[in-house]
Order: sequence, then C-alpha cells, then structure tokens
Amino acid sequence: MTTQAALQPTLLGQVEPRKSRGLMRDAMRRLVSGWNGRVGLAIIVLTVLIGVLAPVVDPYDPTTDSDLANARLEPSWEHPFGTDRLGRDMFRRVIHGTRISLMIGFVVVFVSGTIGTVLGLIAGYFGKTVDTVIMRLMDILLAFPAILLAIAIVAVRGPGLFNTILAVAIVGIPGYARVVRSMVLSLRERDYVDAARMIGVGNARIMFGHILPNSLSPLIVQATLGVGGAILFAAALGFLGLGVQPPRPEWGAMISDGIPFLRQSPYLVFYPGIAIMITVLGFNLLGDGLRDALDPQLRD
Repeated sequence: MTTQAALQPTLLGQVEPRKSRGLMRDAMRRLVSGWNGRVGLAIIVLTVLIGVLAPVVDPYDPTTDSDLANARLEPSWEHPFGTDRLGRDMFRRVIHGTRISLMIGFVVVFVSGTIGTVLGLIAGYFGKTVDTVIMRLMDILLAFPAILLAIAIVAVRGPGLFNTILAVAIVGIPGYARVVRSMVLSLRERDYVDAARMIGVGNARIMFGHILPNSLSPLIVQATLGVGGAILFAAALGFLGLGVQPPRPEWGAMISDGIPFLRQSPYLVFYPGIAIMITVLGFNLLGDGLRDALDPQLRD
C-alpha cells in the first residue's frame, strides 16, 4: 500500500517519489558497517588527534631537549619509549613526528591529486593528440621505479621538507591522471554531457561541473590510499638521509638514527617503525572501506 509520505502530488498532478537518502550518508553508513572501514577510520581519527593536539599535550620542543647524561635510556615511566642517542625523549619525538608525517601525506595528496586530476580531465576529454602527449609523459614517469625517481629528484634539489613533498608529489601524479582519464573516457559520451554541449556549455564547465563530480568515488579512494603511500615514501627518504633533516622528529630519520644501536637499543627503531606501520595501515584500511562504500553496485 502506497503511503502519503512515499508519494506526494505536485502542482502538475504528477507524483514525486520519496527523496532517497543522500549519497554521502549512505556511503558513511556502509563505511562504518564494515570492520575495515571502522578500524581504519578509528586509527586515522586517533592519529590526526595526536598530531593536532601534540603541541597542546606536550608543549616542549622535541628538537632542543638533548641530555647526553640520559642518552639511550630504556623505556620507563618517565620515558615511555626511552631516549635516543642524544638523550631526547622518544615518546615526545614520535608524537611530534605525527604532525610532520601527516602534513607530508596530506599536502602530497593535495598537490599530486590536483595536478593529476586536471591532466587526466584534459587528456580524457579532448583525446587524440592531447591525450597522447599527456599520457606518454605519465608513462615516462611510471617507467622509473617510484622510489628511485623520488631519490633522484631530492638528490638534484637537495634534502629538506619542501623537496621531499615535491619529489613524492611528482611521483604520485601519474596514478591520479590515469584514474581520472579512465573515468572521463566512460563519462564524456553520456547523455547529460551531450545535452550540456547542445545548450552551449563550455568545455571547462562540462569537465569540472559535470564530469568531475561523477568521477569522485575512485578519486577519493585513490587519495586515501595515496596518503599512506606518501608517508611511506617520505619515511624512506628520511631513512636515507634525503628527507626531512634533523633535528626535526621525522619517523624515517628516527629509524635511521637508531640503526647503529639496533642490537643494544632496539626500541630506537621499534617505536617509530610501529608508528609508520599503524598510520599506513589505517589509511589502507580506510581506503578499502571507502572502495566498498562508494561502489555503485552496493547502493540500495
């Protein structure tokens, strides 16, 4: 039996179907209904809170608390993660390192995602020569092993936070360009795109106003996974001495700093390594959960 709430007459005598739940609400419901989405979201929320609140909870500068008399102390109540070779509190440095790693991850995804999305839109929409030129450039970038390309860029420009972000962002551009291009190729011939062309809508408005919004689902998943990948790349560069430079507390550099004392003080490597693992795992689980939540075939 049809209820009044389900069908409402309009002024023209037609029937207006009941409004469905918003896509974002449905996606969030499906995301938290799966264990991977719940666990990943919980890890990321906790990690972001740690990064945001680190200066509030621990206002001391983790780069200036050296105390050689207390170097390489075992974990204790006073120093839960022990101290490093310069006597700096490892717990404090790991906590503050969260801010740097998350900043690198989010900024890299924003830069590489923005550039890759624009290139993918242009290549897929215009096709022909434009598509060939752009995608061959992406293929050239993909031909190099990602970590070696990042190392080469940083080696040329020099180590540091900015150059680390730049190198990892360049490495990530082809992934976004290929994802967006594949979506544009399947959407550019849809009826609503043809209708927009017929009424004189410009190419830029069609690309960014009609095609891009319908390509966001795989792009969101790619970006979520990309944050974890960017954190791993930045840690690898830091481990090699080409990333964020001391005394800034970056996880990869902290692992590198503790390697010479691995046998005597394994906690110097263990705690920053665990921080990297948990953070990247959180983004990977969240990405898997989003992939399931945003799958059109699962929408009810």
